[in-house]
Amino acid sequence: FVFKLTAAKQQDHFFQAAYLEERDAWVRDIKKAINCIDGGQRFSRKSTRKSIRLPETINLSALYLSMKDPEKGIKELKLEKDKKVFNHCFTGTSVIDWLVSTNSIRNRKEGLMLASSLLSEGYLQPAGDTSKAAAEGLSDTPFLDLSDAYYYFPDSGFFCEGNSSDDDVVLKEEFRGIIVKQGCLLKQ
Repeated sequence: FVFKLTAAKQQDHFFQAAYLEERDAWVRDIKKAINCIDGGQRFSRKSTRKSIRLPETINLSALYLSMKDPEKGIKELKLEKDKKVFNHCFTGTSVIDWLVSTNSIRNRKEGLMLASSLLSEGYLQPAGDTSKAAAEGLSDTPFLDLSDAYYYFPDSGFFCEGNSSDDDVVLKEEFRGIIVKQGCLLKQ
């Protein structure tokens, strides 16, 4: 799950993701940033809280921890769609249902706004073509309140069996050199 970036000064940088979908998401987002900059546009990440007018009283980090609670949180399932098995994931509908049941929101429309902010801040990740397309802006909202839109927690151990979502060919090559910095990737 390694990918390489070559800087303008012909310096190679290797990054390793925890799993295939994470690698693909990084590659996709980095390509978006490169295209934006190459197109002469200024690249900056907008604050989700400001862009969707999320109230200051909502703590996304605390909400995320509640969602992950093994007893009272969202149940991670093994779901199947299009001959692919998605492990450790849940549906968009189950997220909105959970938000309603915990009185975190007043209605499903408000739930979409909150779930979209969780998604764009990286607390939720899209799994499967339907949710990935919405997250990439091909839908009215980045988060879908659908039973066939799958999502997962970034640190859940999610994986997809029978998945060949590799849109980009990543060349296999021998990796050599020294590790300059080792740690986790955090997408912002």
